[in-house]
Amino acid sequence: YPSQDNPTTQTLWIFSGSSTNAGGSSSIRTSTSSDYYLGDTWQFVTPSDGNIFDANKPSDTNFQLSSLFSSSNTNDIDSVRARIPGGGRTNITFAASATNTPTITIGSGNRTISHLFFDDDSIADDMGIRVSGNALSYSSGASSSWAGSGLVNKPISDFHAGTFNHGGGVTPLHPYFAANSAGSIQITINSAVIPEPEEYALIFALFALGFVSFHRRRMCKRNNAAKPPQLPSR
Repeated sequence: YPSQDNPTTQTLWIFSGSSTNAGGSSSIRTSTSSDYYLGDTWQFVTPSDGNIFDANKPSDTNFQLSSLFSSSNTNDIDSVRARIPGGGRTNITFAASATNTPTITIGSGNRTISHLFFDDDSIADDMGIRVSGNALSYSSGASSSWAGSGLVNKPISDFHAGTFNHGGGVTPLHPYFAANSAGSIQITINSAVIPEPEEYALIFALFALGFVSFHRRRMCKRNNAAKPPQLPSR
């Protein structure tokens, strides 16, 4: 989403969901690594050619993912929605028990997601995650999940809007920590925020109130025009 705080310079990223390792033992690297690797990086193939970047296209770059709030703040869903222009969306799925710091858990290990890896590719764009501290190793068949949210210094205008599915099968390859099926990792880019139903109701109410006021003023003018002029009394 565009960021409420800095809509022309930042985007707000929300992580939610779980999967199962289908690629064998590997690891998720730190921000010192900025290249494609099946342990922590994947490719998008839909819609069209999988191009998620529209402007300022990155080339093998790690972008820092800053936390929205301190890790002690656990009132996540409301605070995250408050950072989205328009007041939030009802279709956000977000782990209410997680902190606002984006984290990934694989098996018994977990790390903070400190960076997002972006690379504009001629066939299908690459994206990945990088973790803080040491690399996060995982074993074959381990379950994985991520939750949390953060800000990236890349504006929403740099992205194409739409829902992009990671490809399954051999080409393009899936990241080892996720299931080997198309869409097991999915990204939805919202370039414009749709008003909530209550916002539509407020707009309609304001319109109706203005119409009533206008109608009353017209009726008042008509009634005054229909009255005969009063003569001054002696």
